[in-house]
Amino acid sequence: MTEYVKHGSLQVSKKLDDLISEKVCNGINIEPNSFWNDLEKIINDFTPKNNELLKKREDLQSKIDQWHIENKNLDFDKAAYKSFLEEIGYLVKESGNFSIETENVDPEIASIAGPQLVVPVMNARFALNAANARWGSLYDALYGTDVISEEGGAERGGAYNSTRGDKVIDFSKSFLDENLPLSNGSYKDITAFQVTDGNLQVTLADQTQATLQDESKFIGFVGSPENPTGILLKNNLLHLEIQIDRDHPIGSTDAAGIKDVLVESAITTIQDCEDSVAAVDGDDKAEIYGNWLGLMKGDLSETFQKNGKDLTRTLNKDRDYSDLSGGSFTLPGRSTMLIRNVGHLMTNPGILDGNGNEVFEGIMDAMFTIAIAKHDILSTGDLSNSRTKSIYIVKPKMHGPEEVQFTCDLFAAVEKAVGLDPLTVKVGIMDEERRTTVNLKECINAAKDRVIFINTGFLDRTGDEIHTSMEAGPIIKKSEMKQQLWINAYEDWNVDKGLETGFKGKAQIGKGMWAMPDEMLGMYNTKTMHPEAGANCAWVPSPTAATIHALHYHQISVSEVQDNLMSRTKANLDDILEIPLLKNPESISAEEIQAELDNNAQGILGYVVRWVDQGVGCSKVPDINNVGLMEDRATCRISSQHVANWLHHGLTNEDQVMETMKKMAAVVDGQNADDPSYTKMAPDFSGYAFKAACALVLEGRNQPSGYTEPILHSKRLEFKS
Repeated sequence: MTEYVKHGSLQVSKKLDDLISEKVCNGINIEPNSFWNDLEKIINDFTPKNNELLKKREDLQSKIDQWHIENKNLDFDKAAYKSFLEEIGYLVKESGNFSIETENVDPEIASIAGPQLVVPVMNARFALNAANARWGSLYDALYGTDVISEEGGAERGGAYNSTRGDKVIDFSKSFLDENLPLSNGSYKDITAFQVTDGNLQVTLADQTQATLQDESKFIGFVGSPENPTGILLKNNLLHLEIQIDRDHPIGSTDAAGIKDVLVESAITTIQDCEDSVAAVDGDDKAEIYGNWLGLMKGDLSETFQKNGKDLTRTLNKDRDYSDLSGGSFTLPGRSTMLIRNVGHLMTNPGILDGNGNEVFEGIMDAMFTIAIAKHDILSTGDLSNSRTKSIYIVKPKMHGPEEVQFTCDLFAAVEKAVGLDPLTVKVGIMDEERRTTVNLKECINAAKDRVIFINTGFLDRTGDEIHTSMEAGPIIKKSEMKQQLWINAYEDWNVDKGLETGFKGKAQIGKGMWAMPDEMLGMYNTKTMHPEAGANCAWVPSPTAATIHALHYHQISVSEVQDNLMSRTKANLDDILEIPLLKNPESISAEEIQAELDNNAQGILGYVVRWVDQGVGCSKVPDINNVGLMEDRATCRISSQHVANWLHHGLTNEDQVMETMKKMAAVVDGQNADDPSYTKMAPDFSGYAFKAACALVLEGRNQPSGYTEPILHSKRLEFKS
């Protein structure tokens, strides 16, 4: 049972109360009693409006459902459908031209294009790894992944393989040749580096001298000019450092003494309170907020065992360099951190209001994460996150401009409560709900003095697409979704609206996650599509992936791409409204239906069993073909809504679904056989996890917007109790 402490009309989880009184308020000019008094007022002011917004979601969905039911036997009339959406207020009228006015934005967000890591802040070790992923070893990233082939004796396993190492070095130097070329010769021919009169000079194997083809890309060094230990280069606003050490095991075998190429990698990191965590009560929230506090104060640490030894991880320091005129400068040693709060839907028992009701978790997150980030604003620790004194909050699962305005009003109220200047808190708008997509320009307009981020989130956006059009008919197979007209238009529309409203050089336009952390060659070969689409950040699942994806931003100038895209034909709203329906449901075979059910059921169960039983909100889950995929609530939302749709339209039935769930539960049990903390679902199928997975499908049509949170939270709380 949760122990509560009384503050006014609020009942507060003791762990949250202790966190505020003992840690959060120290050093930021906030008294604990004032914190709780102000939060109580904010809860009382904003709860009714939050409820109104959720009621509007339900009302609009009910009207859309009814329209599809009434028009089911008619040919789909897109013009009539669009007029109907305008009539009910689902589609709002766009205002005139405007440009965003957000000020005091760090360059990592405003102008530098590069990878963006997303990490569960509930896991201190992961949070630290992500924050420290600003710089990554290219040699390590290549050596440990399938970007480098194992052919010709270049296997990864066991002790250091010099054949593989040679391939890594060859790849890295070829990359440098292609993107930061020398005036003559190749990086493979360098035998020495030196800095002469502020210029980089290299000696080649034939004793000739060379410099960079573009000398402005050499900006600093480490060590002495005659014998530098690091050469700092800059390309497309990104840095990389050629590290030199002739005594190093790798450097000693290199003609130039190069031991590694250090790549500026995760430019920004989203520390996540939402989809990648399983936080259902005050204890969980206290852990999340405590880790965020450590990141903002710069003193977060985590001790763990690796190879039988205790290791302690802390935040990296900044990096010092000599400039070309005899001075020095510093580059950030850590990724610039944003924090993702939860959306407007869920409540949390960590705090109860005057009526004994759980308060909205989004209101909690705003108050806690902003108050905690004040430590960074006041620089109470040794390390800094935002050099422009801003706080960056990514807000997910908002439906339309009114909900964005609610978020901005909430942030303004919290700023006032905790003593921050107006507009200190910036907002990232996740374009992952259909009503936000079709009204994106007005969503941006509502936050035009705070917005620093829009992105496309294929996974949640697809889940909402299915749920919104649930009554329209059976949806196509999941594997065909990315080829549909609506999703390509959606991806382009997001970039178009960002550029139209002045994001270039001021804010991020983002793209979604690469979901296969073991498939780095596939990522390297295909994820160029994100910078080529005009996105100046794209999500990656690991620090290693960030280092590899960073290479794409050297190869492609996003700024130039955005300039070219401004004159293209803009994406069409009518294409976005094209519902991805199965054209001939009767043509799909029984085998295809079963295969789709198997795939969905296995994915749901593989994710949910860890969420409910172990409290793991995001993990690498083997799919039905044993390929590890990063799964979170968004992927679960697609799968559960897809089965719910086919169930509703008679492509399957409850008996077949349950039989499939039981069959796949045994498969998932087998995939987790090596996990000593895993509890099997089969053969009795009585555990909370199995019940949750089944409920997500069987009750999926009636879940708000098709979200998985209500069922997952309920079953996790039952499990914990």
